[in-house]
Amino acid sequence: MENWTFLTNYGHVLLCIALDPESRMKDVAEKVGITERATQRIIADLLAAGYLSSQKRGRRNYYKINSTLPFRHPVERHNQIGQLLRLVSGSRKDKPLQPRADSQSHPRLRSRQKNR
Repeated sequence: MENWTFLTNYGHVLLCIALDPESRMKDVAEKVGITERATQRIIADLLAAGYLSSQKRGRRNYYKINSTLPFRHPVERHNQIGQLLRLVSGSRKDKPLQPRADSQSHPRLRSRQKNR
């Protein structure tokens, strides 16, 4: 069987960040199945294009997705990135994306979620 998916590595990286905005590049690379270097290039491209913004929090980067930007390809340009993220993550339109259960169990993430 061929090894292909419906989403590119860019989509996979974006989804990983949507589910855990403080993801380390190492963790994203492992989940997506690419190198850390490839993950760095993808994140740099997403930052340069405005799909992501980042903010330093301690020693980590916190990423925020601009979900209102359109897809880049003309065939899907009428859709916004947020639509894809909600679809693939299983979130409803009226409900923001929620981090995965495993990231909610982390003490630092739990305390930050209480402060929101």
